[in-house]
Amino acid sequence: MAESIAALTPKQRKIVLAVVAFTLMMVISAVSGLNVALPSLARDTGASQRDLQWIVDAYTVVFAGLLLPAGAIGDRFGRKGTLLVGVAIFGLAAGIAFFAHSPGLLIALRCLMGIGAATVMPTTLSIITTSFPEEERGRAVGVWVGVVGGGAVIGLIGSGILLEFFNWSSFFALNVVLALLGFIGTLAFVPKSVDVHPPYLDFVGAIFSLVGVSSLVYAIIDGPDRGWSDPLIIGAFAVGVMAIASFIWWELHLEEPMLDPRLFKLRGFGTGSLSLTVQFFAAFGFFFTILQYLQFVAGLSALKAAVTLLPMPLILVPLARRAPLFAKKIGLNRLASGGLVLMAIGFLVFSQLQVKFVYWHFLIGLIFFAAGMALAGTPATTAIVSSLPETKQGVASAVNDTSRELGSAIGIAILGSILNAQYRSGIADSLIHLPVHIAEGARGSIAFVQSDVISRLGPTGAHLVNVAKRSFVDGVSTAFIVTAGVLLIAAVYVVLRAPKRELLEPV
Repeated sequence: MAESIAALTPKQRKIVLAVVAFTLMMVISAVSGLNVALPSLARDTGASQRDLQWIVDAYTVVFAGLLLPAGAIGDRFGRKGTLLVGVAIFGLAAGIAFFAHSPGLLIALRCLMGIGAATVMPTTLSIITTSFPEEERGRAVGVWVGVVGGGAVIGLIGSGILLEFFNWSSFFALNVVLALLGFIGTLAFVPKSVDVHPPYLDFVGAIFSLVGVSSLVYAIIDGPDRGWSDPLIIGAFAVGVMAIASFIWWELHLEEPMLDPRLFKLRGFGTGSLSLTVQFFAAFGFFFTILQYLQFVAGLSALKAAVTLLPMPLILVPLARRAPLFAKKIGLNRLASGGLVLMAIGFLVFSQLQVKFVYWHFLIGLIFFAAGMALAGTPATTAIVSSLPETKQGVASAVNDTSRELGSAIGIAILGSILNAQYRSGIADSLIHLPVHIAEGARGSIAFVQSDVISRLGPTGAHLVNVAKRSFVDGVSTAFIVTAGVLLIAAVYVVLRAPKRELLEPV
């Protein structure tokens, strides 16, 4: 059983929650904040649409793949120490990335930042659940959920402000500052805690999970470029499926599994995990696509693009804090399902955006999206942590975090690939009579279409720019319609399967 730190005074608990929330915001903003810088990064480094997906998703894939074993490390060696090591790795990698100017190196450094983030995030919810008494835990979890959603937008705003005055590499400078502040706060205020009976460190399972997730994401991202029938893409899908199947088989045969697949039979645990995965599939796929639309198509600056999302945390954070009260009145299943439906409505509104940007149209979609995420997020997390006893809260928090990051990685991969495929298809006919190097550049990225090379083509270049914008918008629209469909299917499953109230289910 974990060493209890619930004896902290109310003031101390508030400080611990603030520090934990700050470190959580640091790792979340590292996904969302970079999206603001993608257009500038693409223009300066020549990164293709595929490169942009990998620069964002390399972090998320490693993050998701290592969360489960990293959580076990935190339980065994101490949560405070794990936080400190993770923040240090994250900050060091970000510091090196500040000086990097090639897509390949940036992808590698984002992987290293993902390793640091994976050692940070699993401890945050564990610290909350062991620091707060049961009667305060729901509200603390609500703050945690609000920070996850709101922190993403705060990261966007911070990055947007920096890019108004500096180039895209200033994003990594922000990461370094956040890491330094998080390290100091953790060192000063977070108490030590450790499991008296630490979990088994399952390195074989960790390898299977990382290979499975990374192979599937690789196939999804590179499919539009190589072609879905390419042997490498088919092989990557096959390796991913086999690795995930091997992970399940391996965990079922361990006396102390890192993650017992049978836990997903529990109503709260299974539906909560699915709901979170779908929510973050939608949320981070949205950030990846919409911020490119706002800059490449609508022509907004990085700061203005980020500011358009500012209403989101203003809706999400206070509503997420009140979600536990709503759940008691109408039931976890109805609230969680209703939140997913609201998110779907928001995406259907977003799918109707045009080349000419109309903010009130965008704002309506954003209101539905933010409200839905606030109402769906807290019940899903609560359902997971309430399904298991205190002795298994480390597992609960790790699965909670993994669901979020796995959803984020798959969302960026799938929505980005739908966008990429639709863009390449839409612009193809306009590239037939252009020189090969220009056609390849335009096919690879809309950033190239907006470069000086195309502007020197005169009327032909102007026509290509218009076609590229239209094709890009069509890709965004298709991606958002698919997302709305996924959210609605998940909503039906959740309302039928999720528990009506918080229940500690037998394990």
